[in-house]
Amino acid sequence: MPTKNKYLKQILLWRYKYISERQFIYVLSILVGLLAGLGTAVLKNLTFFFEEVLEGKFIKDFHYSLYFIFPIIGLILVFYIKKRIIKKEIGHGISTTLHAVSKRNGIIEKYKMYASLITAPITVGFGGSAGLQGPAVSTGAALGSYVSQLFHMNTKTRMLLIGCATAGAMSSMFKAPVSAIIFAVEIFSLDLAFASLVPLLLASVSAVITSYFFFEKDALFGFKLVDAFQTKDIFYYVILGFGTGVASIYFSKIYFKINNFFKKIKKPIHKLIIGGIAIGIMLYLIPPLYGEGYGFINNLLNGNTAEALSDIPYKVDLNNIWIVIGFLFLIALFKAVAMTTTFAAGGVGGIFIPTLFMGSALGNLFAKIINALGGNVSESNFTLIGMTGLMAGVLHAPLTAIFLIAEITGGYELFVPLMLVAAISFAFTKYFISNSIYTIELAKKGELITHNKDKNVLMMMKINSLIETNFKPIYPEMLLGEMLKKAVAKSTRNLFPVINKETQQFLGIVLLDDIRSIMFDTQMYNSVAVETLMKSAPEIIFYNDSVAQVMQKFKDSDAWNLPVIKDEKYIGFISKSKLLTAYRKKLIEVTN
Repeated sequence: MPTKNKYLKQILLWRYKYISERQFIYVLSILVGLLAGLGTAVLKNLTFFFEEVLEGKFIKDFHYSLYFIFPIIGLILVFYIKKRIIKKEIGHGISTTLHAVSKRNGIIEKYKMYASLITAPITVGFGGSAGLQGPAVSTGAALGSYVSQLFHMNTKTRMLLIGCATAGAMSSMFKAPVSAIIFAVEIFSLDLAFASLVPLLLASVSAVITSYFFFEKDALFGFKLVDAFQTKDIFYYVILGFGTGVASIYFSKIYFKINNFFKKIKKPIHKLIIGGIAIGIMLYLIPPLYGEGYGFINNLLNGNTAEALSDIPYKVDLNNIWIVIGFLFLIALFKAVAMTTTFAAGGVGGIFIPTLFMGSALGNLFAKIINALGGNVSESNFTLIGMTGLMAGVLHAPLTAIFLIAEITGGYELFVPLMLVAAISFAFTKYFISNSIYTIELAKKGELITHNKDKNVLMMMKINSLIETNFKPIYPEMLLGEMLKKAVAKSTRNLFPVINKETQQFLGIVLLDDIRSIMFDTQMYNSVAVETLMKSAPEIIFYNDSVAQVMQKFKDSDAWNLPVIKDEKYIGFISKSKLLTAYRKKLIEVTN
């Protein structure tokens, strides 16, 4: 440790001497991008390793019968890793990262640098119906936070490096550096100014280079656009936009309902048993739900519907278009259920890829219905745009949806329907569900980062840092003379909290101005008690109030000092002057 600190100190001294702050941020953004890309590569390789082992020659003969058991084995392994090795809750990648940004000044626990790297590949590799994007972001963000702390960067730079790590993870996962930047800006509400754009670009490019180094030119979606956009299909795209909007609402509602159901189950092992069995049954009956589902998506994109449904065990005629449409509908319907159950049972994964999976199934079945009824539309194009609609609706990230699908498939010629469907799906979903799955819990608590700087600054401030405790408390039974001797004479403040001596319950206040006319009348020292002098505080601040609520209470009451109550007990005061000073300091720290 001393040697490590010695070298780090030398690096920091060299940096202060030869490199400007902006140049050093560029260097760190490249480093963070490389680390995020490396983490994503490890994540994907481990997952592919588990999938390859479970698809081996020995196992493959029994593979269908093992669709039921593999996910349960994976969940049991993850359960014991979390309980015996990590010993902490991992959480869902992007949601927990957003919480760290909004309430912890971007400080993320070190164990999250490796927690998802271990558990997500096991969850997904063993068939858990989840994605890897969330764990990749979680790992990258933790690495970005650690790098910023290691080099003593300020809060604003730490936030930026977390955004760089997020862009890096996205860029490495999909080989889509442009949409990766848009994703970081859209999800983490970063300012797209020159000061932040260059680091994001550097991180995104360094990450995608890392991905090419490990995976060469292999892409998750092996598809190139063939069919051009036809203006005659616009009406169908409008319907698809509303359809994906309805599906997005269904996806979100199912996610919340299943999570709420599992929250009622107190013991994790019981969640594992119930969830594991439910997942096993779903995968046994509908095998395409197994794992992330890249193969399924690619087969639909390339027109290989029979191959996409080849694992279905029933003896059905896949040449019958309506049977195929029925199975695609079931797959889309149960993907959200299988994914959420995987999480609720203790699995670790993300929701990003499942939205693409469900969107591809919906887009494809919609095109098949049109063609079966006598129309003539491109099934691959509708599959792509179905993915866009679900992503825009479920994730509330329409720009990411548009650019990601265009970038990873070379489908820039489809920009018009991409924008149309994304806009309709996003607007329709937003009307019914105001926040995405990522942000719903933070929004309920008023802790969601937005592009509103004033709101963000208030949210990042902590109430405990504003509380002043150098007020002399007095008690209602005290006489005036005792109050003057024990409180007024020994205090530098002109306000005195009145509290219950035994319970420390706050009762009221006495202002120096209120007793100034009698404080020198010695005849009243032994005849007037504090309880006759005290009055109610103009407003009460509760310890769990947000700083925004505190600011509003000062505005409504026009007071300069307000008492703070925690568990019905007095703990101190907050002054308007200290609040405004702290706000100004945080504003400079965050926006300078």
